[in-house]
Amino acid sequence: QVQLVESGGGLVQAGGSLRLSCAASGRTFSSYAMGWFRQAPGKEREFVAAITWSGTNTYHADSVKGRFTISRDNAKNTVYLQMNSLKPEDTGVYYCAGNWKGLGYQTAASYDYWGQGTQVTVSS
Repeated sequence: QVQLVESGGGLVQAGGSLRLSCAASGRTFSSYAMGWFRQAPGKEREFVAAITWSGTNTYHADSVKGRFTISRDNAKNTVYLQMNSLKPEDTGVYYCAGNWKGLGYQTAASYDYWGQGTQVTVSS
């Protein structure tokens, strides 16, 4: 079992930055690939970024490439999402999730555990 708790969300002006953190409980955190998803009001949950269990490989949605960076620290059981040059369309609830099989990174159904989410609001 892995429990995930996100933090770091908030209100920021367009062009600003935020760093989201996702703290995981459980000894098996380092065995999971991790991902970030987001959901805007009235829209489906969408993939943002993913990172393999070792941190060697990362994947980012086209909409955030060059602006967002996913990373992890297995010693701290934490995964991060550094978000720069934020835009109003980045507004939404951001969720971190754990993927045991390490497949289907861009598909929410491939993830086994989810956090409760943290709100990110970008004002224009």
